[in-house]
Amino acid sequence: MVLADVDAAGLEAVAEEIGGTAVPTDVSKEEAIKALVARATELHGPIDLFCSNAGVPGPGGGPEAPDEEWQRTWEINLMAHVWAARALLPAMVERGEGYLLSTASAAGLLTQVSAAAYSVTKHAAVALAEWLAINYGDAGVKVSCLCPQGVRTPMVDAAIEQDPIGSAPLLAEGLLEPEEVAEAVIAGIREERFLILPHEAVGRYLAFKGAQPDRWLEGMRKLVRDARAGAAHPIDSPE
Repeated sequence: MVLADVDAAGLEAVAEEIGGTAVPTDVSKEEAIKALVARATELHGPIDLFCSNAGVPGPGGGPEAPDEEWQRTWEINLMAHVWAARALLPAMVERGEGYLLSTASAAGLLTQVSAAAYSVTKHAAVALAEWLAINYGDAGVKVSCLCPQGVRTPMVDAAIEQDPIGSAPLLAEGLLEPEEVAEAVIAGIREERFLILPHEAVGRYLAFKGAQPDRWLEGMRKLVRDARAGAAHPIDSPE
């Protein structure tokens, strides 16, 4: 197993713990992803499964965020998936098999009310995964898109502390532990499901949003109003 991350020290520690190979990689650069794919192939042969998991929260707010922050969020949350697919697909198509696992977010199916850049780039990541599944499925390439809601990670803990209003939808279904998400991913890959939803409620919310978008928007506005008023609480549905 080859592990990649921009945090070289943390990467080395995890690789040593699980017996993997650490390849420090900045996925905001296409050349770094190409080098990662080449190194993994050199060490272990053809890549069967590539997990494109990097992500950043990006700037808070909406269009007023600086262009450079939008660009960095775009490069990591979307273009890293594009560059990985570009590097991997030729060999996978030639072999007639391969698996791409993209980590997006429930925000890519629903929304992230406090961060437009995060929401937009995660929607784009889901759209890319869907496009790849449609266009490369017949060539033997399988695609899954992981869309969790709240997962207990340092990034999420910081977001909750810094932005309790924006975090209200995130907390609506509770936080899962990373191990629970990993189990959901393994089950999803085994079943070759496109959407992997560790929080089952996300699927219900998505169906409601698709069937009644105006009521969905009003429900989300109410959730934000309640959070601003200090009355945020878990909800069973966006109705």
